[in-house]
Amino acid sequence: MDDIVKKALEKWPNVPACSGWLGLDARGHWYLRDDATQAAGPFPTARGSLLVHEKLIDFIGRNYESDASGQWYFQNGPQRVYVELEVTPWVWRIEPDLSVTSHTGVSATARQCLVDEQGRVYLVTDLGLGLVHSNDTARVAQAIDSGLWMPAEVIAAQLPGRFGYVMSPAASGHLHPRH
Repeated sequence: MDDIVKKALEKWPNVPACSGWLGLDARGHWYLRDDATQAAGPFPTARGSLLVHEKLIDFIGRNYESDASGQWYFQNGPQRVYVELEVTPWVWRIEPDLSVTSHTGVSATARQCLVDEQGRVYLVTDLGLGLVHSNDTARVAQAIDSGLWMPAEVIAAQLPGRFGYVMSPAASGHLHPRH
C-alpha cells in the first residue's frame, strides 16, 4: 500500500466504504461504474467506462487487496472501494519464460493449474486464484506440454466458495469497514 494512502487512513479513519463503482473484467481491465451504469445492471453486464490512465491504473494496482471475508477492494486514500469481479480477483499473464505476473504487475508462483467447463484456465498461486488472460493460452499449452503444469478440472461456479472470494460485494450487502 502506498505511503500516501496509509497517511490518509490515519488522518481520516472513519470514511465509509463504497461498492459498485469499480469493476475488474476477465482481461484485467478496470472499469469505473457511475450511477447510470450501476442503474443499468450489475457488472459485467453494465461495465461502465474503461480506465486507460496508466498512473491511475498503477495506483489502483498498488493498493488492491482483499478483506478477511474475501471481498476485494482498492484503498483510495481513506476510502475502501470494493471491486466487482467478472471472474476472479486476479488475471494472470504468462511471460515467454512461463513465469506468471498479475494484472497489477506482481510476480506470482503457480502452484496448480485448473480448467473449467468452458475451457478457461486458472492458476492457483502464492497470491491466490486467478484467470489466465485469454491471449496467453499458447503459453499455457507450452507449460502443460513441458510438464510444468498438470491441469485439473473445476466447475467455475464453485470457485468463489472454494477459494474464498466474493464476486460482487455490492450484491452481497455485507461490506466490511476497515479495522
